[in-house]
Amino acid sequence: MTVNPGFGAYGPAGDARAQLRVTTADRDRGVELLQRAYSEGRLSKEEFDSRSERALTAVSFADLDVLVRDLTTPVPAQAWGPMYVGPAARTNALAITSLCCGIAQLIFGIFSGIPAIILGHIARRQIRESGEQGDGMATAGIVLGWVGVALSALVLLFGIIFFVAIYHAAQQTGYQGG
Repeated sequence: MTVNPGFGAYGPAGDARAQLRVTTADRDRGVELLQRAYSEGRLSKEEFDSRSERALTAVSFADLDVLVRDLTTPVPAQAWGPMYVGPAARTNALAITSLCCGIAQLIFGIFSGIPAIILGHIARRQIRESGEQGDGMATAGIVLGWVGVALSALVLLFGIIFFVAIYHAAQQTGYQGG
């Protein structure tokens, strides 16, 4: 019987392995397993310290196996068989572009806000038709685009009101300029 990750009980063929000398990498793997068990609460601080010290000075696999045998679980050779993982769904490029344009408004203002809105709507239509990923990005691009356009409109409106007020105040005081 073999135990993952290379430590554990021996069968008839494993007795020879028990006498093999361990490398630094083998010791490190043993200490990592002990650290994982300690972080999961399966070892006390004192037990972890004791076992770690012994793992770092282990000479053979038998020395290491005694330290981690009760912390590992046997792994069957073929537990579930090969698994098929299909290709990941693509993310719509226009959705990504829409989101980037929405974010770029911080620098370019309304000049990237309007493309964010247009590209976001086109991307959402393409996503519905093709089943691609990215609907959230397209929606975020649309929202950021509209927020940017609204803020730009407010700034423009307040600018106009400000200059009209200045002009009107100048007319009432009789200021003729220069």
